[in-house]
This record gives sequence, C-alpha cells and structure tokens, in this order.
Amino acid sequence: MTDRRTELAANLAQVEERIASACAAAGRKREEVTLIVVTKTYPADDVRILHGLGVRHVAENRDQDAAPKAAACADLSLTWHFVGQLQTNKVRSVVSYADVVQSVDRIKLVSSLSSAAVRVGRELGCLLQVALDAGSGERGDRGGVSPDGIDELAAAVAAAPGLRLDGLMTVAPLAGPYADRQRAAFDRLMEISSRLRADHPTANMVSAGMSSDLEDAVAAGATHVRVGTAVLGVRPGLG
Repeated sequence: MTDRRTELAANLAQVEERIASACAAAGRKREEVTLIVVTKTYPADDVRILHGLGVRHVAENRDQDAAPKAAACADLSLTWHFVGQLQTNKVRSVVSYADVVQSVDRIKLVSSLSSAAVRVGRELGCLLQVALDAGSGERGDRGGVSPDGIDELAAAVAAAPGLRLDGLMTVAPLAGPYADRQRAAFDRLMEISSRLRADHPTANMVSAGMSSDLEDAVAAGATHVRVGTAVLGVRPGLG
C-alpha cells in the first residue's frame, strides 16, 4: 500500500505540473481547471489513496464496476462522474451514486435519467456528449450527439425534473475531419459551448482532454480534464 501510495503521489504530481504548465502557457489560472481521475479497472483501495492525496473528482465508465466501488468509498467526500456510454437499463443504478453523467446523448436517456433522479430525490448534473465525428442526426462511434443536435438535447435536459444542464463533453475523435487534430477538436467544442451558454448561461462546464492531450484541452479552454493512465498507470490487459 505504501509503495502504491508513493507511485500514485509521484504520478499525480507530474500530472499536476502538466496542468499548471498548460494553464500558464494559456494565460489561465490553475484553479480554472479541475482534474478528474478516471479510476476505471482500478480498485477502491486506489480511490482511497487518491482521496488521501487530495483528489476529489473521480470517473468511471462501466456501471458494474462503478457501483460497488462507489459503495465501498461512500464515506469519502468525492464527486463521481459517469463517462461511459449509458444504456437505459443501467440508469437507475448509475443515478444512485453518480453526481454527474457526462455522456448524455439522446432524448430517451434524458427521460430515463429524469425519472430515476426524481424517484430518489437527487439532482443529477448532465453533460451533453458531443460527437465531432458524427454527421447531422447521427451518433458518434464512441457515443455522443452530432453538433446540430445539441440545442434540442439541451432543451430537453433543462426542462427535465431532477436534472441540471452543466455543459458539454467530448472525446477527441478517431475519424472524420478532426481525427488526430485534438486542438482543433477542442476549439470546435468551445465554439459549441459558447453557443450553448447563450441560451443556458450556467451550462459552463467543458470536459475534454485525457492523459495524451490534456494540454490541448487546457489551451482551448476546457474546465475539466479526465486523466486515467497518467495517474494510475497502464491498465491491466491494455498493453
């Protein structure tokens, strides 16, 4: 445990330095960017260590892994983000522990999240996942709604009981016009965010950037970065 704590502390310090340097280069204050540590595939023990090191935001992408982990860490002051593609049959479980769902991408999911949130008396933060590789009316390869579907989806979330429209999320696309152009992708996301905030001023959260491209996200103006491998190490079985 001591060795693991030392390892995580060193990794976290390196990521912190990267974020601080990116903020300085962009003329931004360090406190403008929140680090979310993606703890998927790693045990609750690691979450506890991270909490002890000052981490307050963690993310998961699979309910079957996240639900028991969140329960095991229920005594910790953490904000849990759900970042994976979410099927409606998992909504009731996810709403029981997640504070923010970052992968809202269709009206049916909005309805399910609203019903579940009202049922348990919670307000759930929602980010609309923008698919920059999707054509008009389509969904992206890794989930998400096309940019021209954002307005309708935002209106649905804003009107849904139990839900709070917090902003936007994207994953740098592997195909399409923004493939291998992370900075351009994140700049495009910020343009969409600016348009969204014209109608929904409080929807100012922009979640973008991961271990390999967090600097591009910070430079573009992201408010939250999602970092897994750079903090926790290469995931088992992923090479």
